[in-house]
This record gives sequence, structure tokens and C-alpha cells, in this order.
Amino acid sequence: MTESAHQKLERKRSGVEEVKEASQFLYNILAEEVNNDQPAFSEKALQVLKHHGTYQQDDRDKRREGKTYLMMVRVKVPGGVLTWQQLLAQLDLCDELGNTTARITDRQDLQLHGVLKRNLREAIRRVNEVQMTTLGACGDVVRNVICCPAPLRHDGVREELQELARAVTRHLLPRTPAYHQIWLTDPETQQKELVGGQADPEEVEPIYGKTYLPRKFKIAFGLLDDNCVDVYANDLGFVAIVEDGRVAGFNVLAGGSLGVTPSNKNTFPALAKPVGFIGKEEVIPVAEAVVKIFRDFGERGDRKRARLKYLIADRGIDWFRQTLEQYYGRSIRDPLPVNVRGFDDHLGWHDQGDGKWFYGLNVENGRILDRDGFRLKSAIREICRRFQPGIRFTAHQSILFCDLPENVRPELEGILREHGVPLSEEISEVRRWSMACVALPTCPLAVTESERVLPGLIDQLEVELARLGLQNERFTVRMTGCPNGCARPYNADIGLVGRTVNKYAIYLGGRLLGDRLGELYLDTVPLAEIIPTLKPVLELFAQQRQNGETLGDFCHRIGIHRLREMCAGNGRQPVMSTEAIETETC
Repeated sequence: MTESAHQKLERKRSGVEEVKEASQFLYNILAEEVNNDQPAFSEKALQVLKHHGTYQQDDRDKRREGKTYLMMVRVKVPGGVLTWQQLLAQLDLCDELGNTTARITDRQDLQLHGVLKRNLREAIRRVNEVQMTTLGACGDVVRNVICCPAPLRHDGVREELQELARAVTRHLLPRTPAYHQIWLTDPETQQKELVGGQADPEEVEPIYGKTYLPRKFKIAFGLLDDNCVDVYANDLGFVAIVEDGRVAGFNVLAGGSLGVTPSNKNTFPALAKPVGFIGKEEVIPVAEAVVKIFRDFGERGDRKRARLKYLIADRGIDWFRQTLEQYYGRSIRDPLPVNVRGFDDHLGWHDQGDGKWFYGLNVENGRILDRDGFRLKSAIREICRRFQPGIRFTAHQSILFCDLPENVRPELEGILREHGVPLSEEISEVRRWSMACVALPTCPLAVTESERVLPGLIDQLEVELARLGLQNERFTVRMTGCPNGCARPYNADIGLVGRTVNKYAIYLGGRLLGDRLGELYLDTVPLAEIIPTLKPVLELFAQQRQNGETLGDFCHRIGIHRLREMCAGNGRQPVMSTEAIETETC
């Protein structure tokens, strides 16, 4: 760490930084509370707990009866790849220790909801028994490393990316023994001394140090012809440059992040910027160097500005590149002048190129559950047991059943239909490209609904699109229950962002490719008025679009100010609210 970074760290630190340091590498405070008889952890223990892959929540629908504390356990799935046995084990966990549902995240993780504190140790132990982990799935560390999950083996490109995603994950995983000692050691016989003791931080955590990172850090591997991971929304992105069917190197992107705190005008969504071009062999050392720059120079006083995007915004991309070269120890070549040009959600049937097939199944908002007339969880269980497929999660919260013989197609589709699960080919384009965060009732940061109301909004939107002959248009609709942007609404064609109870900001002008931010169209729009507000925009799009123009491109070409004027007849006037919504992203 440089002298200036040391001075900055000593000059201003948040209370969270003090808790992390006092934890002695994520052990103290938490270890003292795991086995007590309290239904919840203390605030200080929670700051340590999240690094172990768990958030404490409560059912906000039942708060009038008093808080019922529940744990959300996030299982890390690098690249979205797991086995059918591992998936079944997690579904067993959600039935036996959770609220009977699991949720695929937009970072290819799997979340288990509703775990009681007294069952947390057993849940984490059972995750690890099937060679998975929750370590680093949350907290101020590198989160799940994502990449295209499709097993397209016509060339070796995606398999190369998968291997790199796993290698980067291994290299940047926290190395503290606290995780093993707290969750995987018999509580009656485990050692009681501090995990770190008086050891040199560089020996225990050579990359993270004793206070880990200022905030979370996200990494993605993308492709020019398939940006299915939304690579620009990540702190660090590697965009593969492919030549003759092999990865020749990567354009490095840095500084993406979509979270916003409306009460803080110094916060904003940002897309990652190109930094340079590197070879495959440079990926891990460059990733480590970028993480260390964030560790040493990132904001540790104000957590609302503790992301790499603000460091780059404050000091400039030239400073960042020069510092990266210093930390890496080598010069970085200029990025290649290329941009993403495609996005595939990989739903439906696809030839893998190795004699096998995979089927991409849309999972609306990632929620795996059984309910009357719709038994998705049971269908997944039967498919896993009967066909023993490879399993892969997408960054759009869906699931791929892989390595299937072509002749099982009718049987697999029959299982889905028997359980009331629509095939991906049977759902509308707008539903297929929609996504919502969890929001109420479990997310403590949500100010309004998201996952529970988006399906109903899509129902209404389907009617309007069919009326206008736009039912085959591909555009993204993403909704969040607060401004933190967990479902990536700010670069969507239509972004719906919770601002206060039952009111949303509407953003327009992003696009499916993920390489452009939308702009605020209207603020504090009541839930019931969202579709009526969008109706004149869609009508204008149907009337005045250019040949091949997408909805987001149309809104961007017209311009948000002009679009408001042209759609003023809907009776809604823009409201530029700056009301305070104090939140912090997961």
C-alpha cells in the first residue's frame, strides 16, 4: 500500500472499516454470536457475516406482529456452472431449512431464503458438502465471477472463458481460515484462538489485507457477439477478442456499477470504460492489480462512494491506467477499437456442437418454486433425476439443462407441460427479456415492490404491445424496489426504479446490448400509472421508428426531453424528485 493510501485510510474510515479490522480476518464478533440463543445477529456481527455469504433479513409483511429474523444464504456459482446433484442438494436445503423457494440471481448465484439463525451452520455445512461455497458471495470482496454459461462447443471460446472465470475465482477468494473454523468445524472441539492471531495481514490475506476491500467488487467475462453477462455493468470486465475460433486476448474494461443514492448527488450509475488490451496469460495478474488499486485507493469513509467507478471518475481513466501499469509492473497496450454487437439469452433448444443439445428454460425473475398450477421446482427435480444434465445459470436468471441427447426433447418438454411450466418458446418476448430484483418482503433496502409486481405489469404490457403490433420486439424491461440497481435497470430499454411506496422512476433509452445508460423520463410514477405512462411512448415508437430500430435506440435518437414533449398528452408531467432514499447495495 502506498504512503498516500495509508494516510487516506487513517484520515477517514467508516464504522464498517473498524468492525472489519476488529474481526481479525472475519472471525471475531461473528464467532461469538453463532452459537448463542438469540434469533438474530448484532449489527457489528452482520458486517462480518456478509463476507461469509449471508444477509440477515426479516419478513416485512409481518412486521406488525414483530420482526421474524431470517437469513438469506447465497451460494457462489462461478460462471453459473454446477452439477445436477449440486442443484438438487440446494433444492433440498430450501425445502428443509428455508422458505421452500430458491432464486437464481443476475450474477449466476443461487440464493436460499428464509433460513433461521439456528439452522445457519447446518445450511452452510451442507452447501460445502457438495463442493460449493458461500464464502465471498457477499461482502467487501470479489463477488461471483460471471461469464457466458452456454456450452457451445463448436469452438473452444466459451470453455476458455469458463476456465478463466474459475481460475480468477480461486485466486481472488478470501483466504482466511475463519470460514472453515466457524461453519465447518465441530463447535464443541474447534480452536478458540483468533483466526488471524498476531500474524502479518499479508500472510493471512495477501490480496485483501486486514480490512478487505472498501466495498464489493464485480468481475465479468464477455464476448463481442454475446454480451449476455452485461459486462459494462461490472467493476472489471474482460471482453474476449476471438481470432480463428480461439481467444487471442481481452479488452479490459473498468469502472462499471449501477447503484445510486438519490440523496447524494455525487453518486451515479456508470458503465465500464476501456482501459487496455491484454493477453490471456495476463488476466489473473491484471485482475489482482485492479483489486489492489481499489483496496489501496478506494473510498473508506463514505460507503456510498466506495466503488471503483467513483475512484476513476475522481482521478481519471489516465491515472487509473498509469496506476494499473505500476501495480502490474508492465505496460498495457491500448484497447482494440471494437464494441459489443450481440446479446443471446440462450433460451430454447441449441446444438452444443459436440453431438449433444442444451435447453434454456426461462425462470421468471429467477424464482424456483412450486405453487398451484405451476410446479417449476418439481419439474426441475424430475428433469435432473431422469436425464442427469449439466446445469448452468444465466446472468438473466434462467437455467440451462445441458449435455442432453437430441431424442429426449419430447420427454423433457412433456415434463415441463405436466407441471404447468410454459416452454421458453411459449412466453412473450417482453416477458423473456424482463428481470426484477427481490425487493419486498425480504430485502431490507427495498422501498417498494419489484419481483411480486413485475409479472402483472408484463401482463398489461403484453396487451399494449400486441395492440400495436410490437409483440415480436426485443427490448429489456428491468425493475428494482430501490435505486441500488440490483436488476440492472439503468442500462435497460425500460428501467423501473423504486423511489418510494408504490412509486417509480422510469428510465428510457438504454438497450439490450448493455453498452448505453438510459435517461430519467419521469419520476415518482405510481405503480398503476406505469403502463398508461409508457403507452404513448410505445405508440410513438410504432409510428416513427426507423427501419430495424429498437425501442431503446428510438428513445435515444429522439432524446428524452423531446420525447416528454411529444408524449405530453398522456397527462403526466415530469417530476424531477430528489427525495432522500438512504440505501446501500447488497
